Amino acid sequence: MRYFMRLSYRGASYYGWQVQPHDPSVQQAVEQALATLLRRPTAVTGAGRTDTAVNAAMMVAHFDVEQPIGNVPLLVRSLNGILPRDIAIQAVAPMHDTAHARFDATSRTYKYFTHTAKSPFLYPLSWPCHVPLDYPLMNQAAGHLLEVDDFTSFSKLHTDVKTNRCRVTHAAWEREGEQWVFTITADRFLRNMVRAVVGTLVDVGTHKLSLQRFDEIIALRNRSQAGTSMPGHALFLWNITYPYPIP
Repeated sequence: MRYFMRLSYRGASYYGWQVQPHDPSVQQAVEQALATLLRRPTAVTGAGRTDTAVNAAMMVAHFDVEQPIGNVPLLVRSLNGILPRDIAIQAVAPMHDTAHARFDATSRTYKYFTHTAKSPFLYPLSWPCHVPLDYPLMNQAAGHLLEVDDFTSFSKLHTDVKTNRCRVTHAAWEREGEQWVFTITADRFLRNMVRAVVGTLVDVGTHKLSLQRFDEIIALRNRSQAGTSMPGHALFLWNITYPYPIP
């Protein structure tokens, strides 16, 4: 029987979502907690693979059990009691057996948080920007992302994906209180893609790159031509949508 799980986590202590041979990961922590409570090894499949230090306001995962779980609310409370304080389970619910947390997802949304004024509260989860940025120009460039489908220039090299094509449906910078936040939604994302996109948009914002050069970088399909990858601590997997209700 298949169950979906909705959770959130702060990524600072982990080498991403996916299990690593020698380093701690969020997936490993969740699988160990489930194995303790269900008394058998329990594999967990996530909707995506966040990178080292990247956070998730919302992650969805699924796992299988041989028998229905008798008390799901108790399982959620017990998981939260076992897991470290930087991982929280919001909900667990039974799903149909063919439901898949990764392959059934229709969109994913990421947010990248930045701030300019020094703050003792924002810095752990937001990138401090010490130079003026031209946000209207950055938004013009971000709009161009909706017109292309090959994001090789923003992908980590030597990955195992079969295609670098993605369909971006939203990409924009907005002021939220003391912060500027970049929000991007697509059907899928490549490894390192959002941080590389943000880094390249920052180069546009400092007038290091023109809009024409931004478009040329996309067309070149060469990661070395794009901007630097931004720090992961300010990036959040924010939302995931499915063609059916999830917990």
